[in-house]
Amino acid sequence: MDDGSEGLVVLALGGNALLRKGESGSFSEQFENVKKTAKILADLIERGYMIVITHGNGPQVGATLLRHDAGQKIYDVPAFPMDVCGAETQGFIGYMIQQALGNELKKRGIYRGVVTIVTRVLVDDKDSGI
Repeated sequence: MDDGSEGLVVLALGGNALLRKGESGSFSEQFENVKKTAKILADLIERGYMIVITHGNGPQVGATLLRHDAGQKIYDVPAFPMDVCGAETQGFIGYMIQQALGNELKKRGIYRGVVTIVTRVLVDDKDSGI
């Protein structure tokens, strides 16, 4: 590219980037893991790359569904459906990445916006999954 940047990199985070084996899944554990990952992401940005980050949310949405279920059973707070819990966890993970990466870039004197986008997926109910 002729604008001084190295190009675009699309990264998919999962597993160890968010939640390590044997961890409880607390916010502080996950945020510490994301902060470590943010240093690597900031290295790429410092080298001139533009990055797009995607992530899974399986363990997080599973825990959120359990929280909603418990809230309904214990406190009579209505549980949200799966798609809404998926959006909730996308937002929470996006928040962690945005905070950690923004803070790491600021430490390095790089003042760039970090944006979180919540997405939706339409699944065909006739799809056999094969």
